[in-house]
Amino acid sequence: MRAALYDRYGPPEVLYEGTVPTPVPRPGEVLVRVHAAGVNGGDLHTRAGRVKVVTGRRFPQRTGIDFTGEIVGPGPASGARVWGLLPRGGFGSAAEYVTVRPRQLSLAPAGLSPAEAAALPGTGTTALRALRDEARLRPGERLLVRGAAGGVGSMAVQFGKVFGAHVTALAGGRNLDLVRELGADEAYDYARTSPAELGRFDVVLDAVGSEPEVWRGLLARDGGRMVAVAFDTGRPLRSVAYLLFTRRVRFFSGNPRHPQLAELAGFAERGEIRPVVDTVFPLERIADAHRALEAGGVRGKHIVEVVADAA
Repeated sequence: MRAALYDRYGPPEVLYEGTVPTPVPRPGEVLVRVHAAGVNGGDLHTRAGRVKVVTGRRFPQRTGIDFTGEIVGPGPASGARVWGLLPRGGFGSAAEYVTVRPRQLSLAPAGLSPAEAAALPGTGTTALRALRDEARLRPGERLLVRGAAGGVGSMAVQFGKVFGAHVTALAGGRNLDLVRELGADEAYDYARTSPAELGRFDVVLDAVGSEPEVWRGLLARDGGRMVAVAFDTGRPLRSVAYLLFTRRVRFFSGNPRHPQLAELAGFAERGEIRPVVDTVFPLERIADAHRALEAGGVRGKHIVEVVADAA
């Protein structure tokens, strides 16, 4: 099968479309024909070798975590249109096929194209858990979303409004109209706005990761809490330690399963959230997709299309 591969750690140029054996489902797994896959920040860090202490030095390696597609066997679910994520630590959804356990899947939401749906599984479940389960966001509270135009941020703005919060969005200047369309009550250019100008917030969701101590300083003195879904890759150990051991700050990495994915599909089908797709790249342009995300300024998600015009 065709798959995105790389034979060494490095810049986007190390990526190429190659061929590997089609995976064979183990007992309890299903084979999914992938229609589209998302491009995530974790893919970039892994490809660049920033976590090679975990990923090792066996090559070729694969990329991609979330996907939409169709079950092609075995079992009675064959033909079902699904979405999901590979289990924690797994990469390889930018390929024609993946094997997963059904608990990593749910039916994909009706009414969305495969590319649109591929923008949601990882980002949507992360934002939902961050605001509802970790921060316990309540109606009327003030929410600041940092990185509001990106994958998780664009979902967090929408979920903030679903949960009745007053949403302040920080994004690049060219994306301010986008975050307002998604529901932000206020939108500021991060390059032109000092944190001191923003006031205080009941909840800060940080999808950027740098200078966490600055953003924690914006929390309301009575009950404010911060949820971080990114860390500073320039100083990872110090950043993660701060996020894990500082009061009123929570840090997590999502690993959603069927219930969370099925719930997210419901939000999408009811029109309460919508995907934000920046650019769709064919699989053979996987390096361009990584290059585009590294360049910054993404509006939602970049998507890799594996099956063109999949129904």
